[in-house]
Amino acid sequence: MKVAYVFATNMAATYKLAKMILPQLEEGFHGVTVVGMMFFDDNLYVLRKGNPIGERLAKLAKEKGILLMICDRCAMERGLAEGDFHMCGRGEVKAKDTVDGVHAGCFPQLYAALAGNPPDQVITL
Repeated sequence: MKVAYVFATNMAATYKLAKMILPQLEEGFHGVTVVGMMFFDDNLYVLRKGNPIGERLAKLAKEKGILLMICDRCAMERGLAEGDFHMCGRGEVKAKDTVDGVHAGCFPQLYAALAGNPPDQVITL
């Protein structure tokens, strides 16, 4: 089974991802193939360049072909993207100061990025 995770609730990335999902993926016993991860609100901060969680995740994502995407509007509000707010949702906002491989976007970009390898389930945490 292929899944995509959406990290939308408070501490989803610093607790559920960092302490459960990421270690299982690193050790090879998560039980499903993860094809993508979308980060909203303060969950984006784990993907800042130099963050230990984000650096581990970026390495794993590169090895396994996992999409890492941050909400473009959330990222601009937190200084992790370049652009302006009228560009949100159009695929024009660029991630900055993030770990390698992170893309900024909104739902249209997420759908397009996952279209070639769609998940069977989307799990929101």
